[in-house]
Amino acid sequence: MLRYHTVILALIAIFVHTRPLSAQVKTQDTTARPLPVKWSLQDCLDYAIRNNITINTLRLSQRSADQDLLLARAGVQPDLNGSASENVSLQKRINASGGYGNRSVIESGSYGLSSAVTLYQGGYIRNNIREKQLYQQTAGLDILQEENDITLNVTQAFLNILLARENIVYLQDLVNTSRSQVQQAQQKYDAGVIALKDLAELQAQNANDKYSLVTAQSVHRQNIISLKILLQLPSEQPFEAMEPDTLIAKNLEVTLSETQQQALAIRPEIKISDRQVDIARTDLQLARSGYLPVLQGTGSIGASHSGGDPGIFQQLDNAFYQQIGLTLSVPIFNRRTVKTNVEKAKIQIEQTELNRKNTRNNLALTIEQAYVNVENAQGQYDASVEQLQYTKESYRIASEQLKVGAVTTVDYLIQRNLYTQAYQQYIQAKYNAALNIRIYDFYRGVPIKL
Repeated sequence: MLRYHTVILALIAIFVHTRPLSAQVKTQDTTARPLPVKWSLQDCLDYAIRNNITINTLRLSQRSADQDLLLARAGVQPDLNGSASENVSLQKRINASGGYGNRSVIESGSYGLSSAVTLYQGGYIRNNIREKQLYQQTAGLDILQEENDITLNVTQAFLNILLARENIVYLQDLVNTSRSQVQQAQQKYDAGVIALKDLAELQAQNANDKYSLVTAQSVHRQNIISLKILLQLPSEQPFEAMEPDTLIAKNLEVTLSETQQQALAIRPEIKISDRQVDIARTDLQLARSGYLPVLQGTGSIGASHSGGDPGIFQQLDNAFYQQIGLTLSVPIFNRRTVKTNVEKAKIQIEQTELNRKNTRNNLALTIEQAYVNVENAQGQYDASVEQLQYTKESYRIASEQLKVGAVTTVDYLIQRNLYTQAYQQYIQAKYNAALNIRIYDFYRGVPIKL
């Protein structure tokens, strides 16, 4: 016996010591991985889809739809209910002579099981299961649609960061160049080679370049905040966007009509509108089932006892019963409830069909707008490359002429500003073209990659 108790105590000790360890391991497994400092576009997309509150809320809605479907499928199964009661009463009992004797304690009780199953309900159970399946599918499509929206928003915000950062690098070079020119002009002014007006113009240009740089840095920070809001990152989390090796603005490879056809076949918003029509039609069948009778099969067993003569077990045996039956319920008059439900279901079908038509039309127009945006962006990019080439050469020539005094400071600054505008237009056109072609391809199912 002592050995037995020793073993039990040892097992309890092992359980107590190992339980915190297992809990610790579980905590380590569920702890989120440390967030990176440098983020690629794919990192941002993965994190947003995994942690976005709206998407996770939709995932919970999908889980709820799963439970609704399980409940609907359970409608074909019978139920089973048990009941038991036991009572004690103090009362007079009839004696052998037919009179009432003294008061005594009398025990009584009843016990039973009952079950019912729906045999026919006008197709309600079958249509209810069908409707819950459609809701489940719609819940999954809602998640895909939100993921698509998040993908486009995150991509645009990520490219805005890259655009702002490239603009900062360029403006920093301009500030360095204008600072050197001011220093050289100061030396020439001190030597009496140039007038104060020329020096002042270069100093003003240097101040303007510094202002533009500070503005660009502010835009860059604002773009990072915008992306962190989309990703729902904490404000203290450091963030640096990883620039891809090359940012290629691809050409159009698929015609507008082909892209529209592919999008109408695969986009979740189209499938959602189709499911909504199917749900409305199923609701009509559910409403019409209210006209039809309901047939249920029932069954029950039970027994009861009261008093002590004969014995309780003998009384239970004598009173034990088994019963089966059918219950038919036929609707005769329901004050127009069913008819109203049917008519409203028909109206809902028409509404969902209009919504589906509107969704398909809006998607086609959105893709057409994306197609136009790609064409315009590519045209602007080609023109900006050519403009940058010529203004860069003009700026180079003006810089050389300024060194030898062959051009006025005003003329030089004009060429410099033209080059600055051309370069900024080139950067904007490059990222705009890269974004628009990826949005266009995304509508036909091509994943976004830089």
